[in-house]
Amino acid sequence: MSGSILSYLGAASVALWGAAHLVPTRNVVAGFGDISLDNKRILAMEWITEGVALLFMGVLVGTVTWLDRESAVSVAVFCLTSGALLALATVSLFTGFRVSFLPYKLCPVIFGASAALILAGAFIA
Repeated sequence: MSGSILSYLGAASVALWGAAHLVPTRNVVAGFGDISLDNKRILAMEWITEGVALLFMGVLVGTVTWLDRESAVSVAVFCLTSGALLALATVSLFTGFRVSFLPYKLCPVIFGASAALILAGAFIA
């Protein structure tokens, strides 16, 4: 499988998971029950921020893959994005993975798999 395909797969999985964060934001906040308005706003802000960050990572990786996957800047983007995803996977493993709601358990798997695809895409011809 070519490196470009792997990079695009990693980019797409990150971007889709980011979009998947944005869609249910209202329901996620409502699921926390009767909390203060400030807490609802903070929760919504953090949920949206993660979704936008994931979308950005996916679009960034996809864009540098399309422009010039083999440039030094592209390889740096791939490595830095993968590092960020692995950091998010670690945080998710010790937080969201421990709750009973299945989508939270998927975060470390999706982040880790996406990071692996992006890194493989960076170093496979």
